[in-house]
Amino acid sequence: MTGTAIISALALWAAGWFINARLANGAAAKTRLVKLLVPAIFGLTLLIMWELLVRLLEVSPIILPPPTMIAERFANELPTLWADFVQTIIKGAMTGYVIGMLAAFGVAVLADRSDFLTRGILPVGGFMAALPIVGIAPIFVRWLGSDWQSKAAVVAVMVFFPILVNTVAGLRDTTAMQRDLMRTYGAGYWPTLFKLRLPAAMPFIFNGLKIATTLALIGAIVAEFFGSPTVGMGFRISTSVGRLALDMVWAEIVVAALAGSTLYGLMAWIEGRVTFWHPSQRK
Repeated sequence: MTGTAIISALALWAAGWFINARLANGAAAKTRLVKLLVPAIFGLTLLIMWELLVRLLEVSPIILPPPTMIAERFANELPTLWADFVQTIIKGAMTGYVIGMLAAFGVAVLADRSDFLTRGILPVGGFMAALPIVGIAPIFVRWLGSDWQSKAAVVAVMVFFPILVNTVAGLRDTTAMQRDLMRTYGAGYWPTLFKLRLPAAMPFIFNGLKIATTLALIGAIVAEFFGSPTVGMGFRISTSVGRLALDMVWAEIVVAALAGSTLYGLMAWIEGRVTFWHPSQRK
């Protein structure tokens, strides 16, 4: 049975590879349909291989459930998954993301106006970025309670530093000639900031914002392991592992992956509309 499973998986992988190679190197390789089909076929091949190997090798669902079992649990637990999504992603992750983003922008502007503050705040920010989440999460739970407020605080701390560093770097990206031209026009600090330096910093800022989307999800989910009400993705994962319900754990992982990909894609889409003038966005 083991040999049959391996041969079947290799044959399936070879078929998927052949189809994708033909599509990627064909005459219509640059069309939107083919660009969507190639990753879709790759992902579908992995899922079918997963299902095939788990079934043929008779792997216990306690160790690794097949995708069909995960899909069935996902469909049956939609109300629970939605409640967990709202608690963890909407309340915890997104609230903390917005708070950390606004705080980072404000501190970046203050640091931009003061070399002393820049030299002081960036090392402190680096120290904050190095703080382990397993250390700060219990502290915030103790301070702010076990509901979503403590998770939002953890997320705000996690996203603050990457957004701050990228914003400060972006605000300093303009050339001396550009700044001299603004001074020639009689522009002060704030007109120069909004008309020259902030637009020029947008690629850096969006780089920090995209990095922070994944950090926000990780922070909110992991923080729930250290105290939460009876709802939330981290709470559900920890309790499901204790009950050996690995299909529910994978269903929560699917929700987290979909949410993270959507948030990252949304931020990339906004970046394309805001920084359409940048060489990286030109087609």
